[in-house]
Amino acid sequence: MEHQVITIIAEIFDLPPEDITPTTYLFRDLGAESIDLLEIGVAIQHRLGLPVREDILFLRDLRLHLKEAAERGVAPETALASVYPHLSTERIAEILTDRAAGPVLQVRDLVAYVQHVTQPCASPSPALAS
Repeated sequence: MEHQVITIIAEIFDLPPEDITPTTYLFRDLGAESIDLLEIGVAIQHRLGLPVREDILFLRDLRLHLKEAAERGVAPETALASVYPHLSTERIAEILTDRAAGPVLQVRDLVAYVQHVTQPCASPSPALAS
């Protein structure tokens, strides 16, 4: 799946696939704009035949979820894990320490989403259900 996601991103940004790694930041490194995210979402949906929830795939409301968690007295790790079930505990911890530097979305987050929605035994998470 990683290769497929990297290929999609490389084509959209007109870059050689070897220039894109799992830890490449879409906004910080590639200068992604909302139209690029739209293209990535459509490509994942059509080429890979997967349902795409763009708000989940692109961590769109991450800061809002953190704010709501703080207001409810919920640990940020717990809040993010419930909204973004495709992210590992380690990745969530990295996001929490890295978010002050700017948008945190990395290629590996998209790969994790794709892997999560293609798990044959996984029942759909309420966050990923349409």
